[in-house]
Amino acid sequence: MSTLIGPHSDADAPIPEPRTTSALPTSRPPRPSNVTLKVTMALTGTVFALFVLVHMIGNLKVYTGADHFDAYAHWLRTLLEPLLPYEGALWIFRLVLLACLVAHIGASFMLIGRSHKAKGRFRRKGMSWKRLPATLMPYTGLVLFAFIVFHILDLTTGTKPAASDDFISTTEQQSYAYHNLVESLQRWPVALFYIVAMALLGLHLVHGLWSVVNDLGATGKRVRQVGAAIALLLAAAVSIGNITIPLAVLTGVVS
Repeated sequence: MSTLIGPHSDADAPIPEPRTTSALPTSRPPRPSNVTLKVTMALTGTVFALFVLVHMIGNLKVYTGADHFDAYAHWLRTLLEPLLPYEGALWIFRLVLLACLVAHIGASFMLIGRSHKAKGRFRRKGMSWKRLPATLMPYTGLVLFAFIVFHILDLTTGTKPAASDDFISTTEQQSYAYHNLVESLQRWPVALFYIVAMALLGLHLVHGLWSVVNDLGATGKRVRQVGAAIALLLAAAVSIGNITIPLAVLTGVVS
């Protein structure tokens, strides 16, 4: 029997769309985002840059003699008294710096891990020497972290063998910062480590401050040039200013 073809026959029925498999679920972007991590590093890096600048200015008071340098160290410990207890303000500064250090290192490790994962087996070759500060950032950062630990054990807590045998603990009545600094830097290995660390600090600051300009959204050519100049000047000032101190102790200018 033949099939009649009419206005409502099967021949006019719409052809069903072919079935498609459901799209594979896309991977979620990592959290926190790279932008958040870079901004975190930029802000905490700015805090460190301001700290090392102020710290260097304070360290240069060593050239004014023991009385002035010890008076400055004592003033830091009695800052905002009696509102805060002895060393209260100093401990607030330390806790803020510690929080910034944890955030800075954590964000750095996460960004480095993601970068290596994205590059896979392939690595960039034939990079210009201008990229050297950026390439060395993780390594200079590790050396600076080691220096911070040593510096605290040497001149803050007086823990041996980092501290000199003649270290004298500071009391609420008397500061021995000048004595401890000179006794420590008279040891040439410590002075050499200090000089190397300060040179690496300058290298770290140059690229770090330049990254701050970029990561905080500066796009204008003039702004970027000014940012690069400020990064270079500040890094040079901090590095050279601090390096003069161990050299002055070793040569007897400060004794």
